[in-house]
Amino acid sequence: MLKDFVKEQKPEDEEMKTSLKEERAALSALQMKIKESKLPVMVIFEGWGAAGKGSVLGKIIKNIDPRFFRVSTMDKAPSEEEKRRPFLCRYLVEIPEAGKFQFFDTCWMEEVTQGVFSGNLSDEEYKERIHSINTIERQLTDNGYLIVKFFFHISRKEQKKRLAELKEGENTSWRVGEEDLWQNEHYSHCEEVFDKYLTDTNRSAAPWYIIDAKDKKWAELQILRYLNQAIDTALKNHSLAVPILQNTFRLKHQPLLKDIKLNKSVSDERYKKDLKKLQDELQDLHNEIYHKKIPVIIAYEGWDAAGKGGNIKRITEALDPRGYVVNPIASPEPHEKARFYLWRFWNRLPKTGHIAIFDRTWYGRVMVERLEGFCSENDWQRAYNEINEFEKELSDWGAVVIKFWVQIDSDTQLARFTDRQNTPEKQWKITDEDWRNREKWDLYEVAINEMIQKTSTNFAPWYVLESVDKKYARIKALKIVIKRLREACDQYDARH
Repeated sequence: MLKDFVKEQKPEDEEMKTSLKEERAALSALQMKIKESKLPVMVIFEGWGAAGKGSVLGKIIKNIDPRFFRVSTMDKAPSEEEKRRPFLCRYLVEIPEAGKFQFFDTCWMEEVTQGVFSGNLSDEEYKERIHSINTIERQLTDNGYLIVKFFFHISRKEQKKRLAELKEGENTSWRVGEEDLWQNEHYSHCEEVFDKYLTDTNRSAAPWYIIDAKDKKWAELQILRYLNQAIDTALKNHSLAVPILQNTFRLKHQPLLKDIKLNKSVSDERYKKDLKKLQDELQDLHNEIYHKKIPVIIAYEGWDAAGKGGNIKRITEALDPRGYVVNPIASPEPHEKARFYLWRFWNRLPKTGHIAIFDRTWYGRVMVERLEGFCSENDWQRAYNEINEFEKELSDWGAVVIKFWVQIDSDTQLARFTDRQNTPEKQWKITDEDWRNREKWDLYEVAINEMIQKTSTNFAPWYVLESVDKKYARIKALKIVIKRLREACDQYDARH
């Protein structure tokens, strides 16, 4: 893209002045339409060192109410803490709420290309990063985000001149780093790497705009024009349905809920004996996965009163409290509802060597949100593939993803609801919403079956816990967790 870049004719001074005034006013007017339509806008500035990203960004945001935008500067290498989470995490936590702008002074491009320059990123790792970036950008745009990406382009000669001027200035010399000087010295090599990255991540839903950045006013005008056009198009497309993608993941066949036998049980004596043995084993494994820096995600879904809480408790009893967290997931808060639905789960992922347990999960999209009308049919139909992609990203990062569906029958639920309602110390566990959901049992069963069938993959299969006998379900869950963690540790040993 850079090598084929043809500069647009720069306007004369008077025309430039008039056009800038018009485009600035247009952006100022469009921000209110963005707010009204709840369109979230990500604007990404990338480019050569000393190309003027910061100064032009400062001019662009002057046209927007400061209550409706934020700027994220992502040019620093990830911290040791950030390196212990998936590559995309530190960027995704910065995405905007609906109706607002988020400007990125460099985003994921910087980290990837620096990894190539330093030799820390292999060809295979580069391809994986590109796939992750293209996938998340597509997911965001499918879910209503506008992503506008600009690359500030200057010649080697122009960059050298600007770096020299900055170095000579008493108040600007600090802005010239070793990376900038190295970049200019190896301009041709950097251009090749940048060009490849831009080509590899140039998609119709989130295209790259190459900006002739030699003149700052001209750069500003180009960006305003492209940005205003992109916003105008996005506002027209905002309410349109998005195509449902074909599944590309190998799925594991799962029985329908009605075909699962629920008469499984364990004696009290066997339960006590197995519980202690399995918890001791899990305790040892927790130390091992911490040492080997293997992240673990355990996701619980199930019928109300199925016994998720007690099941989780028997797992956490065996764990070092410093190495796990339980995330109880309720209805999204306003600031969560205003973002991509997976955002709040990206924010709760564990560090390497830690365990995150989710009491309810991202699968609310294809159950509660589907049945209660909190999202459109197009939204929840797309979500199966988006969730599979999310879990594949976690698996590729090295996480063990374990998903439990806690299964009971309708009569068992009724008995447990009645017991909760009639026992004072348990009444906090039962709500009117639980009874309303119970009336939709058949509809939920259809949705759950579809969810399990479409999202039980090789890397993140579903495990059904027969929980009419809660003790049986607890022992089964412990055995599955231990098996999966042992496999992960064995795979680690084989690689090292």
